[in-house]
Amino acid sequence: MKRSGILNPALAQMLASCGHTDSFTICDRGFPVPIGPGRIDLALVDGIPTVLDVLRAVHAEWSIDRVLITDEMALVSPERVAELEAILDGVPLERVSHLELKALATLARATVRTADTVPYANIIVVSG
Repeated sequence: MKRSGILNPALAQMLASCGHTDSFTICDRGFPVPIGPGRIDLALVDGIPTVLDVLRAVHAEWSIDRVLITDEMALVSPERVAELEAILDGVPLERVSHLELKALATLARATVRTADTVPYANIIVVSG
């Protein structure tokens, strides 16, 4: 039995199967999850877990090249941008429109759905 790190088997398998420049989406509870990529649903109740919770766990054991956020997040939830910057500690944040992020999510390896309630909390994580 695995004793540490990411314990969710679907999330651990997806991370292990990614190569350089592969990406996946970590989204809030209201994001329109695309049909194509695999769906890993971690939502339990409002706010558990959040996008930040999942990102912290991923960042602890995975190489991240950059994270895509939306222009809308920067406008509506600037505190969230600051929290992302603190977690990522120098990993670049790249801004795109919310519509572009939704289009890029269809090309990702998977969508990890959280129960986050922060507006525009959705991100795309690109493998290093």
